[in-house]
Amino acid sequence: MSIQINLDVMMAKRKMRLKTLSEAVGITEANLSVLKNGKAKAIRFSTLERLCRVLDCQPGDLLAFEPSEDEESPQQ
Repeated sequence: MSIQINLDVMMAKRKMRLKTLSEAVGITEANLSVLKNGKAKAIRFSTLERLCRVLDCQPGDLLAFEPSEDEESPQQ
């Protein structure tokens, strides 16, 4: 399983460049790039909140859960 980050999709929808988002959110371009490219291992809720505020979106617009194919579904 993995969490996919759709920051690049939301940035494209809002026609926002990395530098502009970086300045608005208060995070370095390098850290936003790590997040955008799916290399981040974690994200603070405060960062997620600022991203949602600036991009005018919900956390679910930025994050998606994608189970891996070899995982079994949970027993009910």
